[in-house]
Amino acid sequence: MIRVMIERHIADELAMHYDKAARETLQLAMQAHGFISGEALRNAHDPNHRLVIATYRTLQDWQRWAGSSERLEMMSAINPMLETEEKVTIFEH
Repeated sequence: MIRVMIERHIADELAMHYDKAARETLQLAMQAHGFISGEALRNAHDPNHRLVIATYRTLQDWQRWAGSSERLEMMSAINPMLETEEKVTIFEH
């Protein structure tokens, strides 16, 4: 089992649009092979700093989702809302 931490900094005034797109992306990810769980968090001191924590069965399951046409399409909508490129870190037991 692995945990994927996706850190994002969204641009000012785009929080509402980002939240909608992030929810849609998480709903799609829930259908991906090997997906176990996921949550989206907002920094208590910086509302534009977001963190997605996703649990997948294997690294290969995450990689399959990360390169999927569904995720790439959703990221094409999310990327213009970001101040910086998302940072993905993978943790394992």
